[in-house]
Amino acid sequence: MRMGPDVPLLNDYKQEFFLKRFPQTLLGGPRFKLGYCAPPYIYVNQIILFLTPWLWGGVGTLLYQLGVMKDSCTAALSGALMFVTALALQMTNLYAKQKTVTVERMQIQNTLTDEDEFEFSSCVGSETVKFIIPGKKYIINTVFHSLLAGVLCGLGTWYLLPNRITLLYNNIGGTVVIFVFGWVTICIGEYSLIINTATETATFQALDTYEITALMRPFYIFVFIAVDLAHRLLVMFLISAGTAIASYFIPSPLGVILFMTGFGFILSLNLSEIGFALKHTMISHLASSKAKNAHRGLRIQFGWREFIFYVAVLAFALTEASLLHQFAGSSSFSQARPQAIASYILILLLVIMWILREIQRVYLFGVFRNPFYPKDVRTVAVFMEKQRRLMKVGVVRRILLTLVSPFAMIAFLSLDHSLQNLHSVSVSIGFTRMFRMVWQNTENALLDMVVVSAAQMLVFNPDLWWNRSLDTGIKLLLTTNRALPARVPQVGLLRDRLLQFLSKLHFAIAILLTSWTEKKQRRRSSAALIALNVAFFPVLLALVAVSALLSSPLLPLFTLPVFLVGFPRPLRSWPGPAGGTACVCSDTVYYRQLVPGLAAALQSALAAGGLGLSLPGSHYLCRFQDRLMWILVLEKGFTYCGVNIKGLELQETSCHAAEAHRVDEIFEMAFEHQEHTRILSPNPHFGHILTPCTVVPVRLYSDARNVLSGIIDSHENLKHLKDDFVKVLVWMLVQYCYKKSKTWESPGSANKNKQESFPENQHSGAVKGSRALREEDSFSVDTVEDWTDESDIFDFEPSSRTRDRKDPGQLGLTPKVHLSIPGSIETQDFLQEMSPEDKLNRAMVLGLPAVDKGKQPEVLPRVEFSCSYSELLSIPEEWRTAPVPSSKVSEMRQRFPEEWYHFVLSQLDFFHLKEKPSSLLTDLMKDQALKELYIHGVLSCCFGLFGLDNAVPAPRHVFRAYTGGIPWSAGLDWLTGKPELFQLALKAFRYTFKLMLDKASLGPVENFRELVNYLEGYESDWYIGLVSDLEWQQAVLQEKPYLFSLGHDPSMGIYTGRVLTLQELLVQVGKLNAEAVRGQWANLSWELLYATNDDEERYSIQAHPALLRNLTVQAADPPLGYPVYSSQLLQLPLF
Repeated sequence: MRMGPDVPLLNDYKQEFFLKRFPQTLLGGPRFKLGYCAPPYIYVNQIILFLTPWLWGGVGTLLYQLGVMKDSCTAALSGALMFVTALALQMTNLYAKQKTVTVERMQIQNTLTDEDEFEFSSCVGSETVKFIIPGKKYIINTVFHSLLAGVLCGLGTWYLLPNRITLLYNNIGGTVVIFVFGWVTICIGEYSLIINTATETATFQALDTYEITALMRPFYIFVFIAVDLAHRLLVMFLISAGTAIASYFIPSPLGVILFMTGFGFILSLNLSEIGFALKHTMISHLASSKAKNAHRGLRIQFGWREFIFYVAVLAFALTEASLLHQFAGSSSFSQARPQAIASYILILLLVIMWILREIQRVYLFGVFRNPFYPKDVRTVAVFMEKQRRLMKVGVVRRILLTLVSPFAMIAFLSLDHSLQNLHSVSVSIGFTRMFRMVWQNTENALLDMVVVSAAQMLVFNPDLWWNRSLDTGIKLLLTTNRALPARVPQVGLLRDRLLQFLSKLHFAIAILLTSWTEKKQRRRSSAALIALNVAFFPVLLALVAVSALLSSPLLPLFTLPVFLVGFPRPLRSWPGPAGGTACVCSDTVYYRQLVPGLAAALQSALAAGGLGLSLPGSHYLCRFQDRLMWILVLEKGFTYCGVNIKGLELQETSCHAAEAHRVDEIFEMAFEHQEHTRILSPNPHFGHILTPCTVVPVRLYSDARNVLSGIIDSHENLKHLKDDFVKVLVWMLVQYCYKKSKTWESPGSANKNKQESFPENQHSGAVKGSRALREEDSFSVDTVEDWTDESDIFDFEPSSRTRDRKDPGQLGLTPKVHLSIPGSIETQDFLQEMSPEDKLNRAMVLGLPAVDKGKQPEVLPRVEFSCSYSELLSIPEEWRTAPVPSSKVSEMRQRFPEEWYHFVLSQLDFFHLKEKPSSLLTDLMKDQALKELYIHGVLSCCFGLFGLDNAVPAPRHVFRAYTGGIPWSAGLDWLTGKPELFQLALKAFRYTFKLMLDKASLGPVENFRELVNYLEGYESDWYIGLVSDLEWQQAVLQEKPYLFSLGHDPSMGIYTGRVLTLQELLVQVGKLNAEAVRGQWANLSWELLYATNDDEERYSIQAHPALLRNLTVQAADPPLGYPVYSSQLLQLPLF
């Protein structure tokens, strides 16, 4: 990927596209700039339609100003005219669509601009109507949007009456400005609603299935008008009604306390998990045993233990709240009263919990190194030994957070004197919210209460305005509820917005500074942009403040220091459920294996406080070797946390590698180089959007890759390869036959079961792969019959015979015998079972030797065993039919490792046989017929893999034999015809190759017992194959302890070995600046969905080590991002 300041923000085509789209968005949809020449009436018609709402509004306004109609009647008239007009326009579009000819000439379009090109015939022609008024997809939207257009025009007419504006501002000039721009705004909203919807810069998803985008602009206008209406008409009604309802249903203050406490606790629980557990319990009791088994593997996190715990906590909370409110909550606040004592307890709890949380992290407050954190944490054993004290501290913090703090806050709330009187709306809403936040967001609720209680203690005089005018409920409501406007200092709202402001300001300053300090980010415009930001720094602060106030992302345009206030979005930034899509590839399996272990480790770290203050919308980045895990906190409640884990690609591009290297550098400085640092030394990467938190032990695969030069090309190693292969193959065949014998009841039934247990139609991927490689350099021979000039050379029969052909059996006739060309091979008629691709790949070759059709297959003589139990270990008869010369059989008898053969037989126990002679193993060893079978079987496999040549195999041949891609030979053709035997031979060769590596690195094998241990270890603990094998992915998911693969780098001409080892290792975890992530994702959404800037070389996707821009883009949900793995919502219990 190209990097540097020369990368364009938008390419030439996208610039032209953007200049056409942006005016449409600005004006609500009129297309005044096209990519081709259009008649003038196209623009005139759009202008007329754009001004139509103003026309009908002007009629109503004129009638009102002349005193003909009242304001309400004027609004109704304008709205009715607009409704009729909108409905007529939609009907016109439907008529134009029906009038259009259904069969049109197909055009081949070469560029995207051709898609927008229309041919117009007249001012009101069908093409003109369809171009200007695209129409609605659904009939219901046709009616609904037309009705909405009428309401909008009516309300706009009423709202913009000149007399009303003059009375409000008492200024003729201001009235004219508001009247003109107000109607321009309404015209923009109406055009977007009923004529043509413009693409919005706030595009949230790629497809607008239900035509919601058309409602965005009218919605903003309605909100603006509704605020004025609500202020005048609805506020007093809603307050009065709410107070009356609350007072009627819960007249007792004690009842209010119990209601708030109980429902606050219940709503903070993981209700989805509880509902799933209850549903599972009902199914288990009512359904059949089959249904029970179907649900037995599901993970249930809510059981009887959790149920009893929650019931006990709820009962204690209700008891505490009622008793304190009844006996100690009657007095107002003072330093000697119980609520003041509760305030001191809350302050003490806050200090203790902050301290216990910070010492769990590697950096105190992200700035200074934690002297209590373990140093040099490179191994799990050392880290766990040093972290024992911190684990105990984490348990204490968990108890304080889960049990002590909520009850202390309930005591503080229950003791407030405002609950003694007749409760108001502020008490009902404010305290209900706080009684829920006590459980759902304990740490923030504790901070808010401490601030309020500290203010009460500082100004505890009841005559002061703070304590006289506002009760505790409304104070705490203003600290958590973002919807209520307030004219008093709002503690929690200020806390939340202040933290957002600081995060956004950090993000903005990081972009501003790195646009010059990072050489690859320095563009020609960087100096001018920095100067403008410095000169207008108050404006920049205002933008950041507005963005924080609206809780909207701060959008850096093209990730340059050009900042805009983004549109409000959910904290997770993307539509749809978590984990719905991912760019699945071969690397996905590694994330699927590690995610359960990572989730369990995160559960402990979150509960102990090692990840800091985790709130919905928090982002974390985990790193281990080449794996990057992106974690997003989706929800959090009492004793649970919901997260989504994404895995980023392992195939590193240059941009990915640059940012991953910076991540490694940050984590290494934090966790691996602590022995050379001073106590409380500053964070060398302070200011980066990634702040290291802690390391967590996770059971996953470590990936080691080695160059095999000096081993695979060693003549001495290759010389012993064949002998070792014979030994391994003998062991493999004996073990195979021994496992098969466990299904036989007696030696007499061996032959019958033996023939049924070796199917010939089982083909594996390795066989297909080897045949594909072999067919690249070979040809197949087909039958040639009565060929004519019209025949298809790829058919089995001439075209005259394949057309309208009927099965001879259906006609009651005997099949006709076709004579084939001499020298060709007669084939069966399976034309209808053959795909066109298979026919195309076949070729005709003449001149090969003819085949004797009358020759019968060779019948092998029956083997006479000296031991009746030898049938149990007898290899299948078809495995002994290899066309091997007798001289090679004699040679194999001399090379056959008889001692090893006897040792392998001596390791068999035959426990599955009910009655067996004591000399069974001795008899098997003495059976020469059985030995001859294994000699033939081993020789057949050697003949298939190595041929008849006794030369030492070359490294290239070894590699191709390992991968199953050996060049074609007669022996290999016979071997691949026996798929099961070929798989055994391939597996034995791979074991032999691994044995060669182990002998080269660990030393020679001393005895047969050690060799058997090697082979048994390969069988039970290893998967030895290729990364591309399906079995490799299955082995990873089954968590095989070790995996080995052989590779080849053709560019460097070297052979590599890859070993995956399953073990518990340390994964580094860091917290990301959530606002930096949201800002970059907002720019990504704008750039791809609005500006359609999907250029892979665009500036905003280039590496930015300070912002981790490329990694952040990857972690976005598809189709804008491309994570290779994305989990579903993972519910992590925290207690």
